Amino acid sequence: MNLEAFKPRIANSLADVSALQWNGLLGEDSGPFLKYEFLKALESCGCVGEDTGWQVAHILIEDKQSRLIAAMPLYLKSHSYGEFVFDWAWAEAYAQHGLSYYPKALCAIPFTPVRGTRCLVGKESESGQLQQALLETLKTLVTQNQFSSAHILFPDLSELPKIQEQGFMLRDSVQFHWHNAQYKNFEEFLSHLTMKRRKNIRRERAQVGGMGIEYRHIPGVESTSHDWEFFYRCYENTYLEHRSKPYLNLAFFQALALSMPENLHLITAIRDGVPIAASLLIVDKGASKAYGRYWGALEHIPCLHFEVAYYQAIEFCIDQGIQTFEGGAQGEHKMARGFIPSTIQSAHWLADPQFSLAVQRFLEREQQGIAAYVNELEEHHPLKSTKVLL
Repeated sequence: MNLEAFKPRIANSLADVSALQWNGLLGEDSGPFLKYEFLKALESCGCVGEDTGWQVAHILIEDKQSRLIAAMPLYLKSHSYGEFVFDWAWAEAYAQHGLSYYPKALCAIPFTPVRGTRCLVGKESESGQLQQALLETLKTLVTQNQFSSAHILFPDLSELPKIQEQGFMLRDSVQFHWHNAQYKNFEEFLSHLTMKRRKNIRRERAQVGGMGIEYRHIPGVESTSHDWEFFYRCYENTYLEHRSKPYLNLAFFQALALSMPENLHLITAIRDGVPIAASLLIVDKGASKAYGRYWGALEHIPCLHFEVAYYQAIEFCIDQGIQTFEGGAQGEHKMARGFIPSTIQSAHWLADPQFSLAVQRFLEREQQGIAAYVNELEEHHPLKSTKVLL
């Protein structure tokens, strides 16, 4: 393929392409967050775009017949909120030298720290060349517009070699994931934990259980507008209690309920017939994964968060045979609930050579610290040891 014959362009909205074209670039393991329906809902409901600091600038590559053959979800950021990879210190260093760090180019799923494909090339035989073309276009966009940098958050492992070939530096971060060892039920899962972890979980569940709280699981295809209005009340209230504003609005969740209900699963907590809390799982049955992204409550009840957002979700995964449950970014407290640390990467390219060198040195030191941190976490592993000693 002669890539010079194809001129990349920037789309300021997913409305520039059809759902069929965009989704046609997704592999079977791309997951729900890259779906046209998910990204389009973020745009059409005002969660990204305009004055949010997330200016839409998706990279598209088409062939001579105007057929979309490659794409990259891209945003121009005027801040670093909603990314889960923290570069505020880099922005401060730029400012101290009289330079502007923003806007920067960000290839990511907004507000969603999930690993996945970032160079969408479908099943093209020239997929490697198209990946290269997308990455080169990304860097060209940065230099031509005099932006500071380009960042690719949580790309798929298979993409890392191509990304590094283009001069991007990798940065490690740690998440906590739950893994299903073919457990028959929650008690069998508990039996695989250390005594300390097992007793802690039983104590927390008993504490909430003594309050007469029941739980209702609602598949997305069975959800109602009332269910989503209640969920959003909980979600918004929890943000307000922390004196912040939620990134996502009710219209976004309602749009997902209409366009991709098969990927949604609501869990509500009910006391004396009155709903008091809710959490939402994004479910990818094809990849056997569930993602805990959103939770909220109308009142504070000790340990209710752990029950609704973790334990009920784990029971759902066991019942459905789902292999992995990702409970969100960060949170060492998840280890006490049976989650295991996992190292994932982001990739960064800075246009200024001196700043790039400084960041490279910083990342080398940070990587050593992350490795030591993960080693330390392993000493507190929640699962029983399987080592056989003589």
